[in-house]
Amino acid sequence: MCGTCGCGGRDVLIGGKRPARSGGVLAFRKPKLPEADTGRDQESTAQLRIIQVERDLLAKNNEYADANRRQLAERGIFALNLVSSPGSGKTTLLVKTITELNGALPLAVIEGDQQTENDAARIRAAGAPAIQINTGRGCHLDAQMVGQAMGQLDLQEDSLLLIENVGNLVCPASFDLGEAHKVVILSVTEGEDKPLKYPDMFRAADLMLLNKCDLLPYLSFDADLAVEYAQRINPDLQIIRISAVSGEGMAEWLDWIRAGCRQASTLRLAENIE
Repeated sequence: MCGTCGCGGRDVLIGGKRPARSGGVLAFRKPKLPEADTGRDQESTAQLRIIQVERDLLAKNNEYADANRRQLAERGIFALNLVSSPGSGKTTLLVKTITELNGALPLAVIEGDQQTENDAARIRAAGAPAIQINTGRGCHLDAQMVGQAMGQLDLQEDSLLLIENVGNLVCPASFDLGEAHKVVILSVTEGEDKPLKYPDMFRAADLMLLNKCDLLPYLSFDADLAVEYAQRINPDLQIIRISAVSGEGMAEWLDWIRAGCRQASTLRLAENIE
């Protein structure tokens, strides 16, 4: 949690520019400890302070997330928050997804990384508009960053917004960005027990993409065990076995996206009629 990990700061860039409010972490004044507090009392007070900072941080983030969600719903935009460890193949999968959709569905991408515009450049080369958020020391995106990035994109009604979060299975689990779903990506080059080690992320997700399945013949990874662990944490978790290289599972993934986009568009039209 950001109250203890120290992420954020004044080095956030959105589209190469500093946002109005830099960083994903708000500044809180530390309460002064009474001079009489020592030992256990002082430790207890410090722990309570950390808990309060975390609560305040998440409450403020949720306000921004609710605003993002309302804006997306009003325009019929289906937004997905893609989360994973570093190196899971998120960007490659995004490029393949954009290529497969081939202009049939209007879409845009928000890229989150601590540094560089490399991934946003790859997305643009694939044919989709993209804006890069560089979080500096920050280990996740927050809802205000995403809202400001949305304002810099020419988002179309009844479209798809793909948000590639910073590679991290801890903090992004707690931060709502206003998305319709969190999609967690687990690659077969990781351990089968990742869902057990990072349960909050797999519990928060609605879909898991078991990625790089083309490599299974060359690895000792037990795909069935990984699925079992994930569904032990979240029995409602949908799972698609996929590979951007071989194309396995891509049709199912794209159908899932199209269904979500149709639903978002239908809800927008229904709201307008009312």
